[in-house]
Amino acid sequence: MADWITLTAADGHDMDAYRDGPDDSPYCLVVLQEVFGVNSHMRYACAQLAKAGFSVIAPALLDRAERKVELGYSPEDLQYGFALRAQVPESASMMDIEAARAAFGARKVGVLGYCWGGRVAWLGATRSDAFAASVAWYGGGIVNHKDEVPRCPVQMHFGEVDHSISMADVEAIRAAQPGIDIFVYDGASHGFGCEERPTFDQASYDLAQSRTLDFFHKHLA
Repeated sequence: MADWITLTAADGHDMDAYRDGPDDSPYCLVVLQEVFGVNSHMRYACAQLAKAGFSVIAPALLDRAERKVELGYSPEDLQYGFALRAQVPESASMMDIEAARAAFGARKVGVLGYCWGGRVAWLGATRSDAFAASVAWYGGGIVNHKDEVPRCPVQMHFGEVDHSISMADVEAIRAAQPGIDIFVYDGASHGFGCEERPTFDQASYDLAQSRTLDFFHKHLA
């Protein structure tokens, strides 16, 4: 049953986290939000993973800036989310995602992130030994960390016409990381996996979701 829990990071910071899926699943994921908080879309994403048999925890990464953040997708919400994100150091996000990972105990755990969360998922693969696999959907800013060395298998998903992540950026990541799977979805834009955005693309979402689930089943087994 889905519910909210409290996690404590290594520096003593307490944060909310949304939990869903079977408690005893061998397939465990830390799910990382966009800049809009653990909002209705993120809870829906968790529910879809739970239906697929995954146990998931989505830590509220913006709690370090403001508690109980749930934004929509207006330009004003976007700017507010960006301002909050700017107050959260990458080192703090790493502690937060490792606290979520620790809640699963000794089981293998993957990390899955969207937009900002996609970048944090990439850093979880390169700066932590906590995760067995990492998947990033339209991870903004990954190109700035493209030369970091992943410590676990990684998969990435990008939209062909993403307004904030150019194909030049995607190709730069691909050139720097020839050993990871990078998929580009024809005609898809940023947020193609968000059912609440006008950029939602059902076909691209379905394919990316299938590839994501297969990847985690392989590496968390």
